[in-house]
Amino acid sequence: MKLMIASDIHGSARYCREMLRAMDAEQPDRLLLLGDILYHGPRNALPEEYDPKAVAAMLNARAQDLLCVRGNCDTEVDQMVLEFPVLADYCLLYAGNRLIFATHGHHYHLQNLPALHAGDVLLHGHTHVPAWQTFGQDNRYFNPGSVSIPKENSHHGYMMLEADRAVWKDLAGNILHTETL
Repeated sequence: MKLMIASDIHGSARYCREMLRAMDAEQPDRLLLLGDILYHGPRNALPEEYDPKAVAAMLNARAQDLLCVRGNCDTEVDQMVLEFPVLADYCLLYAGNRLIFATHGHHYHLQNLPALHAGDVLLHGHTHVPAWQTFGQDNRYFNPGSVSIPKENSHHGYMMLEADRAVWKDLAGNILHTETL
């Protein structure tokens, strides 16, 4: 399965449009959103073209292609306007022979790990900083960064995941980093 993975849209219509253009170019089987979809959160400045209603409409038009986990800025009110499930704290996926524990990152992260076996992958957003590292017993940690509010001089971007490879890209589709699973 070919997955596009993105996080932290935070209600930015501009960057949601750019993410969906990248999705059209990438042609993934599904887009996995790692939370913080509509609301900008009290710790962040308003993102460019902040328009949660427009973001909801754009994503609802592609509901059949989306998987999503709940971010710390996502609530039951958001679920009322979104036509795809957004309130699960995590989801489990497989890439090759590795289990992927996908979550937002505000509960489970490198300092508070979920139950993982050797070789499993922890995937989360929340920090707005792209990341890739090995930890534990051949475990991997991946973070796609943020679509709309990148931090620490990172890029507006996403990640592509196929059976044995993860690729970080900016919203224009330029490859920034590649990891083998």
